[in-house]
Order: sequence, then structure tokens, then C-alpha cells
Amino acid sequence: MRVSIIFFLLIIQSFLFLSFNAESNSNNCCSRNLIEDVCKNFTQVDPTLRYKFCIDSLEAGPGSQCANRTELGLIALNLLLNNATDTQCYIKQLLGKSKGLNPIFRSNLETCLELYLSGIFQLKEGIRAYESSGYGGVFGVSAISWSGTRCKDSMKENKGAVPPLKKRNNDVMHLSSIGFGFTSDE
Repeated sequence: MRVSIIFFLLIIQSFLFLSFNAESNSNNCCSRNLIEDVCKNFTQVDPTLRYKFCIDSLEAGPGSQCANRTELGLIALNLLLNNATDTQCYIKQLLGKSKGLNPIFRSNLETCLELYLSGIFQLKEGIRAYESSGYGGVFGVSAISWSGTRCKDSMKENKGAVPPLKKRNNDVMHLSSIGFGFTSDE
């Protein structure tokens, strides 16, 4: 009798385990489909946004595999904030190491630093608006996007110099496109 109860409990436990795994896999699939759908839509609206960049970015976000659309939007905004903050830190490092820098280059780095400081502040405000309502935040995304664009433009003035912020500015602009998709009225 005792063996049959244990056997019965093992069968129930196995069934529950298999059901839970099937549900987890279907959630991942649904989130994967959601990520693919939003990236497809966003790249149609902004042809400069690469589909693979969008997919890779959103899938790398913590919690994205189980997120609904609103949660995925918050993940995207936080990815943008982290990237912009890291870029700001990198600019500070460049300025700290720049004893004999070309004065124009130094001035451009200082401009970029100021742009990112302001843009990050506004992006944080936008994230708070998005968190409280599930939408909004477009002005914060716009501010940080403008920061990346303006910084990129100012660095073009350094003829012959390798732009140390080119990839970082481009990433900020692409992540901003993703952020726009979530925060703008559709």
C-alpha cells in the first residue's frame, strides 16, 4: 500500500513538473514572439534600426523572456539608460586621461559629457512617467537620442581623428529608437 502511494505521488510530481516546464517554455516562446513582433514593427517605422540589434538588445534585457509589452518597454528604457550612463562614464575617463589632448577634441568631449548628463536626467524622468502609467516617457527618450546625435555631430569636427564614441553614440540612437517604439502613441 505504501509503495503505491509513493508511486502515485511520483506520478503527480512528474506531471506537475512537466506541466510547469511546458508553461515556462510557452511563456518564453510568447515573449520571443512579442520581441520579434515589436522589433519588426519598430524597424518598419525606423529603417535605421537594425532588426538583429533590436532582437539582441531586448533578449539581453533581464526579465525579457517573461515580459509583457509594458514590461518589455521598461526593460528597453533601462537598457537605454544603462548604455547612456556607461557612455557618460567613458567620456569622463577619456577626459581624465587627456593631458595633451587637442583643444578642439577636448571641447567636443566636454560638450558630449554635458549633453549626456542632461539627456540622462531627462531619460530618468521619462522612465518614471512610463513606470507610473505604462506609457509616456517619449520626451526623455527624445532627449537622450538628441544627446547621442549631437555628440556624434560634434565629434565629426575632429578631422582625421578616430571617433572614440561612434559606436556608443550609434548604440544610444538605436536603443532610443526602440524606446520610442514603446513610449510613443501607436
